[in-house]
Parts: sequence; structure tokens; C-alpha cells
Amino acid sequence: MHWGPRKLREILRRSRDTVPAASTIGALLKRAGLVVDRRRRRTPPYTQPFASAAGPNQVWCADFKGYFRTRDGERIDPFTLSDAHSRYLLRCQAVEKTDTEAVRSISEAAFREYGLPGAIRTDNGAPFASRALAGLSRLAVYWMKLNIVPERIEPGHPEQNGRHERMHRTLKEETARPAAANRRAQQRAFDQFRREYNELRPHEALDMRTPAAVYDGPRRPYPSRVAEPEYDHGMEVRRVCHGGKFRWKGEFVFVSHVLAGERIGLQAVAEDDWRVYFAAFPIAHFNSRDFQIGPCNLRTDQEDAKR
Repeated sequence: MHWGPRKLREILRRSRDTVPAASTIGALLKRAGLVVDRRRRRTPPYTQPFASAAGPNQVWCADFKGYFRTRDGERIDPFTLSDAHSRYLLRCQAVEKTDTEAVRSISEAAFREYGLPGAIRTDNGAPFASRALAGLSRLAVYWMKLNIVPERIEPGHPEQNGRHERMHRTLKEETARPAAANRRAQQRAFDQFRREYNELRPHEALDMRTPAAVYDGPRRPYPSRVAEPEYDHGMEVRRVCHGGKFRWKGEFVFVSHVLAGERIGLQAVAEDDWRVYFAAFPIAHFNSRDFQIGPCNLRTDQEDAKR
């Protein structure tokens, strides 16, 4: 366990009338050789969309903790999912493959248990994003069909997912130094960490409450069936074929392979200028005069479309 003086003082306070100051506990830990000096890292202030995480299930954070090996040499890739507001650790699971199928399966189980978030914030790596139009991936398409905004941090800026990154540092200290004997034992260590992190460990940013004490609020249920997107009557609706193209006035226009088999909507915004939607999300601009598709900023264009 790598809890600091303030957290240990809070644990003592729960069962005692009088407890020593955090500085006294820190001095005792240092005297016993239990304190490791670490370089302080300053994290820039949070920016949007973290500012919108004013309650549970508004923003979730997802990522893969860097891989390591168990003592028998097996590679462990932990996938983690947390609630940005409460820091509640929704999932911490070792996966055999860091692909769309694995993340979709785990996130779907979390949706069924906890409801749907408004957004999921990730980095720009696979399977969360791709080099396709608007950075879409098959996983992002699945989330968007559930009306979940796929929010991605800027490349090279892990501090934009700082709360989740900080949890990863604690996860590594508690479960991988040293690693467990094998995969099964390592998952048991993850499960125990998740219980302690959520239910026992006081969090300074939560006024020394636990994530479990804060994670409570309205929940949007996971549907019994993931429906196809619906579009307004004034929009042109097209089915994207398996080559990633849709048909327009007898011609085929390439939009994205990741949308193959899906329905998209096109909304006229000016003469020969169309905004392309997938579900509720604008993903591209289409010029019907020269048949050119151009990228757009998913969040910015979504806000513009609401005005």
C-alpha cells in the first residue's frame, strides 16, 4: 500500500476520536524508511471537456495502462475505465488483445451496469481513433450510435486526461511493483485494487471522501437494442456501402471505411454545401459540385449545428 499521511489520517479518523496531524504521521513514516522522495510534476489546469464533468456519468475516461509482464513472463495489458467526476474506477481488466472487440465488450458490460455516459475521453491511439475521416474508428462509431461523444485528447498531451493518468500511477505502484505470479493472480490484484480504490481510499480532490461515496447520480440506461441512427425529414439519407462510399446523383463518393454498412445524413447548409452527419454528430463537409468530402471538428461543428 502506498497511501500518504493525509489518507492514513483520514482512515484513522474514521475509527478514533483523536488522531495525530498529517505532518506527524509523515514524520513517523519517514523515520521508519517508508517514504520515497518523488519529483513533483505540475499538471496544467483542466480544460474542456473536463470542466463539464460536474456530476457522475457526464464524462468517462478510458485508456490502456502501459503493459508489463507477470513473473511467469506473460504480457499484461490492463484496460481501465473511470468516471471523471467521482474518480470511480468502473473497470480494470487485463485483456489478451488491445483491439476493438475487447474494449467494446468491456465498455458494454460497464454500460449495462452503470448506464451510459455523455462522453468518453481517450487518447488518439487504436482502437479509440484512426486516421479515417474525423478520426473515427469502429469503436467510436459504436459509442456514437449510443449518443456518446468520443472525446480525444490532443496528441502528446496526456495531462488532458490527467485524472485518469494519475490513477494509472497509483495502479502501477499498488499492483505491478512487483507483478503477480501469473495472469490470474494479476487480475485478482487488479480486482482488489479496484475495491480499495473505490471504497476505502480517501481522495484529497473529493474532500477526503471515497469515489464510491461520490459516484451517485442520474443514469441513462443501456438500450435493449442498439438502434440505427435516425435523421430529420429534411436531410438526405444515404447508406455507406462496404467500400466506404455512398451514392450521390449516380456517382460514388468515398467517406470512410469505418462507416461501411451505416446510414449517414446530409444536411444542406448552403448551395452545393452539405454537412454530413453520423447519428447526432457532424463528421464532414460535402461539396456536391465537385464531389469533395472535407473533415470537420466533431465538437465544434456539433455546437454550431445546435445554434
